[in-house]
Amino acid sequence: MSRVILTVDDSPSMRQMVSFTLRGAGYEVVQASDGVQAIEYARNNPVDLVLTDVNMPGMDGLTLVRELRGLPNCRLTPMLVLTTESSQDKRAIGKQAGATGWILKPFNPEQLLATIARVL
Repeated sequence: MSRVILTVDDSPSMRQMVSFTLRGAGYEVVQASDGVQAIEYARNNPVDLVLTDVNMPGMDGLTLVRELRGLPNCRLTPMLVLTTESSQDKRAIGKQAGATGWILKPFNPEQLLATIARVL
């Protein structure tokens, strides 16, 4: 059975690029366009990893990480932030929220897959 990765990004093209990369490596990908959608999915379905953007309408990615950490089935789930945000302040807030790691956009597919393999 393949690992399930929940990708969360408001950009359809970014979701498509990430999904293409992950599916090519054998992962099952579930897409959400915002944090609210992601929480609804994660409440009812197990996921092996969450990959989220920071800046999204409705619920930003750092709030999403914090909320997911409160769900019993996501307490130990690796959560990676994939974003253009590079400031140390944002990274610190992400770590406090419960993010496992931080990857900058534009992403290198090999580096993304290596990071995912390391945290899984």
